[in-house]
Parts: sequence; C-alpha cells; structure tokens
Amino acid sequence: MSDAESAADAGFDEWLDAAEDGEAYALECANGHGSLPPRRVCPDCGSTDLEEVALPETGAVQTFTVTHVPTPAFEEDAPYATAIADFGSVGITGQVVGVDPGDVETGMTVELEITVSETTGERVIGFQPV
Repeated sequence: MSDAESAADAGFDEWLDAAEDGEAYALECANGHGSLPPRRVCPDCGSTDLEEVALPETGAVQTFTVTHVPTPAFEEDAPYATAIADFGSVGITGQVVGVDPGDVETGMTVELEITVSETTGERVIGFQPV
C-alpha cells in the first residue's frame, strides 16, 4: 500500500470509527457543500476551508438497487440492496441491512450502521431502517 493510499484509508477509517460511535460527520465548506473524509478540497467549489459538521441521526433513501448476482468481492452478501441516502449536505452510499432487500423503498428513513461484509470481513457503510 502506498503512502497516499494509507493516508486516504486512515481518514476514512477514522470516519468509520466516528460513525460507529454515533458521531458521524461530514466535511462542509462555507458554501454548504458536503463531502466525506478523507477530502481535503470541496469537490463542488474547490474550497480548502472545510469544517466538520455532525450528520443528522437519520437519512432518507433517495435511490437503491438490489443485487442478486454480485462481484466476487460481495458473493456471500447477496442478495443485498445498495442505496444512496441523503444525510443533510451529503449523499452516502451503503448497503441496507436488517431488512429483506425486497422491502427497501425510496423515501425509507434509515440510520447509519457500520457493518462487516460477510465476504471480505471489511467494515462497510450500512443503513438500518428506522
């Protein structure tokens, strides 16, 4: 792993730790554009003045897809639903957990739940329906 990859992973791993502790946050510029670590520059306007802001406790599913035939990296997890949920100024992509993938709906209220991929054993972003 290169130093650049280590730095990027470290920032994201720190975010995963914070989310597991119920302290998830976004990085936000003065214009209100949000992103997740390890960003150093706002992807919308290029600002380097980013501030940590707490994420709302819940988000809403904006779109989703159900995967029945996954890549080898997620073969033990299938079938699963992957969703994009709005949490304040950021849209976060994660796997919907704790519910049958066929029951996932647009507009569903979810909360962040850091979970572990059954295939890789790595931590992944999950959404638990509320």
